[in-house]
Amino acid sequence: MSHRIPAKITGVAGYVPPRVMTNDDFAKTLDTSDAWIRERTGIRERHIAEKGVASSHMATEAAKLLLAQTGTDPAEINMIVVGSVTPDMFFPATACLVQDRLGAKKAWGFDLSAACSGFAYALTVGAQFVGAGTHKKVLVIGSDKMSAILDYKDRATCVLFGDGAGAVLLEPAGANEGILDFHHDVDGSGGQYLYMPGGGSLNPSTHETVDKNMHVVHQEGSNVFKYAVRRMAEVAAELVERNGFKNDDLALVVPHQANLRIIRAMQDRLGLDDSKVMVNIDRYGNTTAGTIPLGLRDAVAQGRLKKGDLVLLMAVGAGFTTGSILLRWAY
Repeated sequence: MSHRIPAKITGVAGYVPPRVMTNDDFAKTLDTSDAWIRERTGIRERHIAEKGVASSHMATEAAKLLLAQTGTDPAEINMIVVGSVTPDMFFPATACLVQDRLGAKKAWGFDLSAACSGFAYALTVGAQFVGAGTHKKVLVIGSDKMSAILDYKDRATCVLFGDGAGAVLLEPAGANEGILDFHHDVDGSGGQYLYMPGGGSLNPSTHETVDKNMHVVHQEGSNVFKYAVRRMAEVAAELVERNGFKNDDLALVVPHQANLRIIRAMQDRLGLDDSKVMVNIDRYGNTTAGTIPLGLRDAVAQGRLKKGDLVLLMAVGAGFTTGSILLRWAY
């Protein structure tokens, strides 16, 4: 790592909207069933935000819980980085909306788009500012309202996603704690397999783009699945090895929650026991940038993390983007 001062996570919190959509709810309108969805994805339910609730609202709720939990005054926050592919609007940035609602008057910030790797990328970016010695408290958030960009007639995609947000606080760390290393990469040739074609500068919103269903998630599942399984295992092995560890040294892996079969395939390749892999996809589905911080939150709540534990965060997302972070849990 290039930064001089290590950064550590000193708190984690999450928020999911109260409305729950079960697999049986989908079966009322689609040719599917609870058994079909569970077998292929591992998901049994997901949370769906109501109309008028956006990514910024969920991000703000997660941040408020985090600040209360850590006893942090909003005025102490120096920077806010939000990972999201479903911002409330093109501009202003979601980070600006969150900053205003929190009253974090001394913070600057921005949004970062890396799809399902968004939180990992945002965490690494935040760590650089802590590492430079210029920032003492950085708020890193992953928040996505995926229900806003789904075609609920397409059973191949709509059953996969849910809405939610998670947030962590980054602060300067001591020796041998906090973020130890990261590996991020991009393979842009994979962009054709997971994307939303409408709404940007290439295909601005028109009646035609709406009629052609261009404002929803388009995915070629088999290509995404194969790439995710391979890269998650490869990057994890590389990151662990180059830091002088073995897979057995890991106390917990918190993978992006895209599909239980992807998680289990990665787990098998790394030779990890179930006790070392965080899984909560059954309750939330794929919340995109929200999955890893929600996983950390649940791991803390379940007593699966203790100070000094070696933890691996990992994700693969549209782009294709890959993000992985190795850290020592600090509290």
